[in-house]
Amino acid sequence: MNKKLNLLDSTMLVIGSMIGSGVFIVSAGMLRDLGSVENLLLAWIVTGVLTLFAALSYAELGAAMPKAGGQYIYLKEAYGKMYGFLYGWTLFTVIQTGTIAAVAVAFAKFSGLLFPVISEKNILLEIGAFKFTTVQLLGIVVLWTLTISNFREVKKGAFIQNLFTISKIIALLFVILAGVYFVANAETSQWSWDWSKLSFQGIGIGLFSAALVGSIFSSDAWNNITFTAGEIDKPEKNLPRSLLLGTGAVTLLYISCNLIYVKALSADQITHAEFDRVGTLLMSTVFGETGAYLMAILIMISTFGCLNGLTLSGARVYYAMAKDGYFLSSAAQLNKNESPQKALVMQAVWTSILTLSGSYGDLLDYVVFAVLLFYILTVAGVFVLRHKQPNLNRPYKVFAYPIVPAVYIIMASIICVSLLIYKPNYSYPGLLIVLLGVPVYYWMRRKEK
Repeated sequence: MNKKLNLLDSTMLVIGSMIGSGVFIVSAGMLRDLGSVENLLLAWIVTGVLTLFAALSYAELGAAMPKAGGQYIYLKEAYGKMYGFLYGWTLFTVIQTGTIAAVAVAFAKFSGLLFPVISEKNILLEIGAFKFTTVQLLGIVVLWTLTISNFREVKKGAFIQNLFTISKIIALLFVILAGVYFVANAETSQWSWDWSKLSFQGIGIGLFSAALVGSIFSSDAWNNITFTAGEIDKPEKNLPRSLLLGTGAVTLLYISCNLIYVKALSADQITHAEFDRVGTLLMSTVFGETGAYLMAILIMISTFGCLNGLTLSGARVYYAMAKDGYFLSSAAQLNKNESPQKALVMQAVWTSILTLSGSYGDLLDYVVFAVLLFYILTVAGVFVLRHKQPNLNRPYKVFAYPIVPAVYIIMASIICVSLLIYKPNYSYPGLLIVLLGVPVYYWMRRKEK
């Protein structure tokens, strides 16, 4: 693969993959769980710190091993082929494909506000319990459009990513500035900081940690840039910089957005927002009826850019796995534009099946625990590889080592334990999905021998 992605391309891919529709929705459920606005803001700050610490750790691994596949490569080098395979297995079966399906449907649902023909009530085909709606149709059309678009060389895919990422940054800034204008002209502010309400109000550290799920996965997918590391120009410099710039920018935007929510809206309004659409409620409060349509357009821009980033990057992992003999062999082929076209098609086929099944939402809930587990293992890989491969060329070394990776491992482990205790219906099935990959791995090894 040619190295065609510069620092701007890489940073836009980080930001574009992170910002979807989550920041406009998850705060309602988080506030219900956390009990106070102060705890909600603290949760977003903690999430931002966690994301930055993880990104700094990944930067060392990415600069040392700038290969297509990213996190799959790091886990394989640190712990062996099976751990890399289990990550790739979970990524393909649920994490990446389920996220793409969910974001594609979110794009279609918000399109329905502008085009009423796009509706879950508009059923095109019904066979027993199976229903095929115009929402699913548009979602599948969009994901295949972006899949085919990424058959071209990566620089052209990056151009689309840059265009929509810049648009969504402007859109998010518009939401923030509109809120600032509204608050500045309001007679009284809805909220002012009260230190006494940072006591977790009896919920404890466990429930607080479990409530971080919404903010963590609204901030997720920053690691997708590592999947394309083999195509980044000067990866030893540009990969760490893009991770730091991208995650830092999104963290500031997310905290600012939530600060505006609580200043412009009351806690009761946020927790009872229709369908948890806090962003839509904010825009409706500021602009009246027109606000809902403005938010729909902003989310369509945001989700479209997110879809492109997820589509472009995910296929690079299956390409790397196929080269190692742990995925369908044809996925290791590149087309004339040096794009993993067959891997992109395989990803789109499985994503379409998930979209038709309607089960992607449940699957994503189940892998919350699994994704965090792989993050912990990968960050711990910084310690493992410094011991196993002390002479490995490391153009970038994680800032404040060993404190930064150690703090992340401890904090993320607390969240995982909290999920096992307080959300067992989601965490244990997620662990099961990962473990189902073990017999598949040994079957593939046996087939290889």
